[in-house]
Amino acid sequence: MTELEQMGKNAKAAARVLASAGARKNEALLAMANALETREEVILAANALDLAAAKENGMSESLLDRLTLNHARVQGMAQGIRAVAAQNDPVGTVVGGTVRPNGLKIEQVRVPLGVIGIIYEARPNVTADAAALCLKAGNAVILRGGREAIRSNQAVAETMRAAAEQTGLPKDCVQLVQNTDRSSAVEMMQLTEYLDVLIPRGGKGLIQSVVQNSRVPVIETGSGNCHVYVDDSADLEMAANIIYNAKTSRPSVCNAIETVLVHQEVAEKALPVIKKRLDEKQVELRGCERTRAILGGSVVPAVEEDWATEYLDYILAVKVVDSLDEAIEHIATYSSGHSEAIITKSYENAQKFTAQVDSAAVYVNASTRFTDGGEFGLGAEIGISTQKLHARGPMGVNELTSTKFIISGSGQIR
Repeated sequence: MTELEQMGKNAKAAARVLASAGARKNEALLAMANALETREEVILAANALDLAAAKENGMSESLLDRLTLNHARVQGMAQGIRAVAAQNDPVGTVVGGTVRPNGLKIEQVRVPLGVIGIIYEARPNVTADAAALCLKAGNAVILRGGREAIRSNQAVAETMRAAAEQTGLPKDCVQLVQNTDRSSAVEMMQLTEYLDVLIPRGGKGLIQSVVQNSRVPVIETGSGNCHVYVDDSADLEMAANIIYNAKTSRPSVCNAIETVLVHQEVAEKALPVIKKRLDEKQVELRGCERTRAILGGSVVPAVEEDWATEYLDYILAVKVVDSLDEAIEHIATYSSGHSEAIITKSYENAQKFTAQVDSAAVYVNASTRFTDGGEFGLGAEIGISTQKLHARGPMGVNELTSTKFIISGSGQIR
């Protein structure tokens, strides 16, 4: 039996305990939150080693931001776990039911998925968020992070495992794969005997590798090639503020925008206003010919690849479009199905945009940066699902459950 198979076996055993753990799950979650705060110095020391190695290896500033932990982020992890503990427990919730003419009582109830595997990159806060959400929904979890965050992930995972054990739950309800070689990810994709579902979190390459190669059922959390369309009736100051926020508040995350589309009727006025705001953060613009004609040679000529790229950096593609229909068609062609926004005063155009744009989150006059479990009132989230089966959008605790039918009778036979 391989190390991962043993982890899978241990997780299966832990999942059976969690399925009927009830209030003990919240006790464990609160203990985990307290433990993260108590062991903050240990966690930050481990993170400092990861950061030093990442800088030595030339990691970009935006990815370093994803990797970085500090006092505020550790506190945020702890508060996120407490928010999850405060939510209603989905396990055992009756989704629907009926009494049949023969007297059978049939109920459809929420149950845990079982054992969840998560493959992710760079962000050690995912270790805490994922473990907490899986535990709340009654699932055991096997976490496999990237080598760039291994020390941070180890410190966080060990803290949470110890807290779970102290409250009477099996510590193997949370497990971290220590081997960060590609071979461990490949083996997880084949672990059908033990994993009920596999969730990838990271860049497009990681996600597509898991989707294309996994034998375990996958919930696809998408890369974020997100768009803002500035309509011909848009409030241009509002548009500039939203674009500035959606691009620059944290460019390394999946809900940051990568392309702006501007209606030709307002392009002459809108583009200089937008550029002026983005210049505050020295955002590099890659524009179509019409964009460059308006803004000048400081705009890099856009190539086909730019429309499909998730930059995760201070880079933004810009295109002037002839109509709302062209904007919708562009998004349909290049979007990753994550988050899109329209800036408009037209109710009719807003309705058309929200109806025809096929993404997990579609905004009217607001920043795409709100696509987040916490911002949607779900507490932490396991990821933003861009697929349509089982779950779509921010995945909170309800999305980490399935259902089963419980049938009660009094001796009926068929």
